[in-house]
Amino acid sequence: MNAEHQAITRGPRAYLSFIGIGLLAGLLSGLFGVGGGTVIVPLLVLLLSFGQRISAGTSLAAIVPTASVGVISYAISGSVAWIPALILAAGAVVGAQIGSRLLPRVSQNALRWGFVVFLIVVIVSLFLVIPSRAAEFELGWLNGVALVAVGVVTGVIAGLIGVGGGVIIVPVLMLGFGTSDLVAKGTSLLMMIPTAVSGTIGNLRHRNVDLVAAALIGVSACTTTALGAWLATRIDPFAGNILFAAYLVVIAVQMALKALRSRRR
Repeated sequence: MNAEHQAITRGPRAYLSFIGIGLLAGLLSGLFGVGGGTVIVPLLVLLLSFGQRISAGTSLAAIVPTASVGVISYAISGSVAWIPALILAAGAVVGAQIGSRLLPRVSQNALRWGFVVFLIVVIVSLFLVIPSRAAEFELGWLNGVALVAVGVVTGVIAGLIGVGGGVIIVPVLMLGFGTSDLVAKGTSLLMMIPTAVSGTIGNLRHRNVDLVAAALIGVSACTTTALGAWLATRIDPFAGNILFAAYLVVIAVQMALKALRSRRR
């Protein structure tokens, strides 16, 4: 067991925090089609003094059951593109390996600022392009190759700066591939499952997962993921874009603050 893990204390406050983090992460996961890592990781660090590595590994493990419930919820309404999701996942798994190897050679600060710029472009686009709920994903050779490329790039970014795939995949599917917002979210959640399983296996080998925390967060998240997915179907697409844009603003601010702190050091 590593030093980070040994430093983690247990008690009623910790267990209640795990449950609360899971409830919030599950709701946002279902509502936006994201894994919830952008909520889980900072809250574990801030509330419970988890190390960054343990937080990321625990979050990835908790995403597996959360995303699974989300996929089922979206699949009930036919809002999952199964083959495209698997293509994206295959690309992301390869990309994550590339990203982890590039990590020592690339400036993380430059990457963070680049990602902030990407998020700003997406946020602006969400107010200009309103997805149609009637839109269907027609898979062909051209967009199949594009999906592989998107998956690889997403995996590389995840490996380099630890940002989950949903934040990239959902807007790219809506704005670049013309899918409905619901299909984008359901497909994003499905592609996360094999990616999260692969990452969790590696993290378990290196003891970078707090299994108790991951189980409590994951089970708690499962209770609100379906609610988030249901809310997504009830919200008008433009209102959904505004909420997603607000969520991306929070992530962009988080990333910018990390870049500024790193520069000061």
